[in-house]
Amino acid sequence: MLSRLTRPQALAVCAAPVVALLATAVFAPLPFSVAQPGMTADVLGEHRGTPVITISGAPVRETSGELRMTTIEATSPDTRVGLPDVLDGWFDTDRAVMPRDAVYPSGDDLKEIERYNREQMEASQDEATEAALDHLGLEDEDIEVGLELADVGGPSAGLLFSLGIVDKLDGDGSGGDLTGGRVVAGTGTIDADGTVGAVGGVPLKTQAARRDGATVFLVPEAECAEARTELPEGLRLIPVTTLEGAVDALVALEKGGGGVPSC
Repeated sequence: MLSRLTRPQALAVCAAPVVALLATAVFAPLPFSVAQPGMTADVLGEHRGTPVITISGAPVRETSGELRMTTIEATSPDTRVGLPDVLDGWFDTDRAVMPRDAVYPSGDDLKEIERYNREQMEASQDEATEAALDHLGLEDEDIEVGLELADVGGPSAGLLFSLGIVDKLDGDGSGGDLTGGRVVAGTGTIDADGTVGAVGGVPLKTQAARRDGATVFLVPEAECAEARTELPEGLRLIPVTTLEGAVDALVALEKGGGGVPSC
């Protein structure tokens, strides 16, 4: 005859697989990266003792203020991220949980990731230079621009590179600084035609910007809502879609008039 389990025995039998599944979930690696605010760098100045922007073939202005590109720091693709790490990241405003594929779209191989990020940075620098010189109506065969930012990869500094070139060559167009003497930070990719593209990790980048003294943050317009979610006190968001729009917004801000867009 088949024996019948008592209710406590039945519950114990049913609970055993659940406990096993929970244990597996807690200790199994998950396809996420945990990110936090990273370093920022003033593209108008030096980074690790090397000028970020060098220009030859045209007069270069002395500038005041800062234009800070921003970054995030994420766990490497071979770092084991478990459920406790994910939960901590969700409840910690200084960190964020992001899909690993969004942080490392080129895969898990560290050398491949480094190569991919380096190529993305180099392409971004070329397009940033072309966009800036085209905005100023200058020929790139007459002007040589060098961009150097050690240990930073990817395309998200493109907008700030372009603005740095514009500020060094033309400022606000009437003798003043594009920054108005402020610490301006931001993020965004840029195409050769001056179109600004979205990036990831904007809330963490705003935290990095405010930490390093920024009072203004240029954000791709499509990411305004995300940027507002954890906006640090004292940081003004300016949405941008093009290099021309970013320049116009900074000039309007400097002049103290209206016309400065907001998120």
